[in-house]
Amino acid sequence: MLTVDYERLGVHPGDKVLDLGCGFGRHAYQAARLDAQVVAFDFGADEVRSVRDTFGAMADAGELDPVESRVGSVQGDALALPFSDGAFDRVIASEILEHIPDDEQAMSELARVLRPGGTMAITVPRAGPEFVNWSLSNDYHNVPGGHVRIYRQSQLVERLEGTGMEATGHHHAHGLHAPYWWLKCLVGTKNDKHPAVAAYHRLLVWDIEKAPKVTRLTERLLNPLVGKSLVVYLVKPADVPLDTLADAPVGAVA
Repeated sequence: MLTVDYERLGVHPGDKVLDLGCGFGRHAYQAARLDAQVVAFDFGADEVRSVRDTFGAMADAGELDPVESRVGSVQGDALALPFSDGAFDRVIASEILEHIPDDEQAMSELARVLRPGGTMAITVPRAGPEFVNWSLSNDYHNVPGGHVRIYRQSQLVERLEGTGMEATGHHHAHGLHAPYWWLKCLVGTKNDKHPAVAAYHRLLVWDIEKAPKVTRLTERLLNPLVGKSLVVYLVKPADVPLDTLADAPVGAVA
C-alpha cells in the first residue's frame, strides 16, 4: 500500500527516481512499473538484497524490461549519499526521517541530489496519532532503530524549506492504520496473537489485497482526522545552480 501519490509527485516514464529508506521496496516497485529509472536506497543489507531480488523477479515475469538498465538497489548512509548533485528528477523518503538523529543533514542530502525543478515527497508519522502511540507504550519507539522524534507539520516543512526546497502541498494517509497501532500499543507491541490485534490485522490485509469499496471509503473519511502518515510534497526551485548534473543512467546495483 503506497503512502505517496505519484500523480502529485509527478513521476513520468524515464524519470530518475530515488527511494531513500526503501525498506522492502513498495514505492520503488511502483515507480519502476511507471517506467522510471529507480534507485532503491537503504542502510539495511537485507532490505537492499530483497529489493534487488524482487526487481529480478519482476523482470522475469515481464513487468520490467530491461531491468538492468533502469532499476537498482544500493546500500549506504543517508547522511552521505553516493550520488552527484542533481542526479534525480524525483525523490521519495517515506517513514525514514523520524529514525535519523541528524535529520537536517539527511534533508540537505535529499535536496542536494534532486535536480532544480525536481520534486520530492517526504512522509513521516503524523503528530497526533504518534503522540498517542508514544503515550501508550515506550516499546513502540524506545527500541534500537526506533523513532527518535515526533514531527509537527510546521516543523517538518520549516526544516525542509531550510534546505532551499519549497513546499507545494500535503495530505494524510493510512487512516485505518492509526487505530491498529493504538491497539497494539495498548496490549503490547509484540502481542500479535491478541484476538483484537489479530482480527484488525486480518482486516488490514483484506483491505490491501482486495481494496473493497467499504474500506477505501472509510479510509478516505478517516485520513483527514487520524491518518497515520503525513505526506509533504516539495519542489526544488529551478533557479538553483548546480556544479554537476548527472546524465548517466542511475541503475547501478550494489
